[in-house]
Amino acid sequence: MVDFSMMKNGILLKLSQYSKILITGANGQLGYDFRRLLDSIGANYIATGHKELDITQKDRVSDFVKSMGFDLIINCAAYNDVDKAEDDVENCFKLNAYAPHDLAKVAKELKATFITYSTDFVFDGNKNAPYTENDKPNPLSTYGKSKLEGENLVLEEYDRSIVIRTSWLFGINNKNFNTQVLNWAKNNKELKIVDDQVSSPTYSFDLALFSLLLLEKKVFGLFHFSNDGVASKYDQAFYLLNKIGWDGVIHRGKTSEFNLKAPRPSFSKLDSSKIESIMGIKIPTWQSGIDRWWEEFNAV
Repeated sequence: MVDFSMMKNGILLKLSQYSKILITGANGQLGYDFRRLLDSIGANYIATGHKELDITQKDRVSDFVKSMGFDLIINCAAYNDVDKAEDDVENCFKLNAYAPHDLAKVAKELKATFITYSTDFVFDGNKNAPYTENDKPNPLSTYGKSKLEGENLVLEEYDRSIVIRTSWLFGINNKNFNTQVLNWAKNNKELKIVDDQVSSPTYSFDLALFSLLLLEKKVFGLFHFSNDGVASKYDQAFYLLNKIGWDGVIHRGKTSEFNLKAPRPSFSKLDSSKIESIMGIKIPTWQSGIDRWWEEFNAV
């Protein structure tokens, strides 16, 4: 497991080159974990949610970022409702593709480092082996297509950009699959969870931590980050409910049994060996992530 207490001084030193940091989408899972990491090391940053800064408003965003003179921009804002996106294509692309591109443009003008996030849903799931950064994307859903468009626009626009693909994110702040499972288990003694969607649950704290560590290396481009190991949605739910001592029964289900608007890749595990090699640090397992998430969830 990564020992954050041993890394605090190192992260602070790495971030000392940045005098003004902007976090957009700061009220989500990932934004929350960036805030608490930066708070813990006394970093200077401004955190904005949708109400404070709608990143789809291009001119306002440009004026705000330039007026503040940020030298590091961390974009955590995203359209994440995969099924709703099928009927809300325009807004999905605005938030996941065009807004990150606009942020990359203004970051380029300021010569600021820019970090934004993408998804395992850029792949179709047909490889049946972990996807590397060199594999060709083929998104099945509007959500996946919007994220891929955002990746391409950002990386083509600005060479000091970092784009990190991740998968099945869960954190303390906001709803996620873990909280859904807990809510289902409260009122049911039997659950059916799909076992034909396979990837890796990823703890947003680990993603935020490794993002900050990556800054020291001064490497840019496309990276994959998910917690170590492979799991289906069934595996994730079973591990969590077994951990809390739930006395119900979980049945295996298939995606086709559920009325889902958007198609999902059947296997979208990301190969994170590139980022591990650069840092020389092993990424914790998804089980470790759930263990730590559960401790914090109970402490809130």
